[in-house]
Amino acid sequence: MNNFLSFQIHGGADHDGGVVESVSSLLGFFENLSTQGPGDIFSSILPGIAGMDNIHPLLVHFPIAFLSAFFVLDLVATLAKKQQWRSVASWFLYFGTVAALFTVIAGLIAAESVAHGQNVHEIMERHEQIGISILSTAVLLSIWRIKSGILPKGGANNFFLFLTALLCLLIMLGADLGGLMVYKYGVAVAAAPVSEDSYNHVHDHSNMDVSKPDETHDNVDAQAPTATPIKTDAQIPPEVPDDAHVHKHHHDHKHPH
Repeated sequence: MNNFLSFQIHGGADHDGGVVESVSSLLGFFENLSTQGPGDIFSSILPGIAGMDNIHPLLVHFPIAFLSAFFVLDLVATLAKKQQWRSVASWFLYFGTVAALFTVIAGLIAAESVAHGQNVHEIMERHEQIGISILSTAVLLSIWRIKSGILPKGGANNFFLFLTALLCLLIMLGADLGGLMVYKYGVAVAAAPVSEDSYNHVHDHSNMDVSKPDETHDNVDAQAPTATPIKTDAQIPPEVPDDAHVHKHHHDHKHPH
C-alpha cells in the first residue's frame, strides 16, 4: 500500500515498478486486510487516525473549510444579488458551526493531555481563546440567520458580512498558532527517525532534464584526464566516532494546564 501511495504522490517519476507494481501493492494490501481483525483493519486503512493521541488535528479542517466557503459564497451572492445562493451558503454556516463546536471540545481535551512547556502554553492559551471566539461568532451568526427568517439586507447585511470577515480573520490567526505549535515546537508530534537510505527530494537530480547544457564545461570535462586526487595526511579529515555527543536542547517541561 505504501508503494501505491508513493506512486500517487510522486507521479511514478521516482518509483521503480510504475503502475504495475502499484496495482500489485494495492491488491496485496486488500488481500492482507482479509486476514486481520477489526482493530487491525482500522489501523491499516487509517493509520494516521489510529496513531493520534487526540482527534483535534483531524476535526479542525472542517470548520475552516465550511466557514471559509460560507463567507466567499455569501459575499459573492450578495454582490450578484442571488438570494438562492445565500440560502445555500447558510448551510455552510450551520455545518461549520457544528464542526467548530466539536473542534473546540476536542481542543480543550487535547490541551489537558498534551505535555508542553511554558512558552508553548502561552501560545496554546491564545489558540484556545481564538477557537472559543470563532465558535461564539459562528453561533451568533447562525442564530441571527435562523431567527431573522429572511436574509439581512442593507446596513444589517453589511454588518453581518463584517462579522463573517472577522470570523475568517480569527480562523487564519488560530490556524497560524496551531501550525506554530506543531511545526516549530512539535507539540503532540512523535518524530520519526531518519534512516541512512532515506529519500531526499531536494538533492535527487537523477531525473532532472537539463535543457541547456554548458557546452564549454562539457568540452573541458571531455579533455581533462580522469585521475583520483591524492590526499595528504593534513587533508584527510579525522574520523568521527560513532558515540560522538551532539549537543541538543531538550525541553521536557510539563506545565499543568
